[in-house]
Amino acid sequence: AALIVGAVVAAIFLFAGKRGGNSRKRACTVLAFINFSVYPLSLAAWLSLDSEKAWDNLLPFHLCDVAAIVAGLALLTKRPLLCALTYFWGLAATIQGLITPALTVGFPAPPYLMFFVHHFAVVIAALYLPIVDGWRPKSPFWRSPLEVMGWSVLYLFFAMSVNKLLGSNFAFASRPPDNPSLIDQLGPWPWYLVSMLGLAVVFYLLLCLPFIRKAGK
Repeated sequence: AALIVGAVVAAIFLFAGKRGGNSRKRACTVLAFINFSVYPLSLAAWLSLDSEKAWDNLLPFHLCDVAAIVAGLALLTKRPLLCALTYFWGLAATIQGLITPALTVGFPAPPYLMFFVHHFAVVIAALYLPIVDGWRPKSPFWRSPLEVMGWSVLYLFFAMSVNKLLGSNFAFASRPPDNPSLIDQLGPWPWYLVSMLGLAVVFYLLLCLPFIRKAGK
């Protein structure tokens, strides 16, 4: 049900953006505001539960937390690097969270609701930038994936450093999530981290295919 609602909301934002004019400005502004708001709202949601006050739930260091901030900035500034990070992180990584949610609480707990708002906000921004704003990856097609891959590796090292300091599990770099996920198919720790990076390269390149076809027409 959450996926259906999210898909409808995505369609509304894209339709409003494609209408142009004030409708497009409002859609962009609201979507950026939601992306900026999801972390403080998620934090409040987790703090409302006495049993869920782990660092993983309280600090904005998951990739999707970073992606939401980047997405908000991308929507407002249209800077190419921010748009690229939003597109590739949103559609290669954040969408995985919607398919296999790493949740320890269920509906209708506030963190459950905010999880889907958070992830859909990033995914919708990742679709909005190319469909409405006309963002395109750099040419040749591998340049933007290569740049985003570099930032992804930097993020992974950052997450591993924080995990070592706090005993947390940002980026699932210390252990797989408790719930079943794609990571379970990528081998044992730490080798699944290498597999994750390799899979990211594949996903990033695949996400360039729609633009390669358009460029060839």
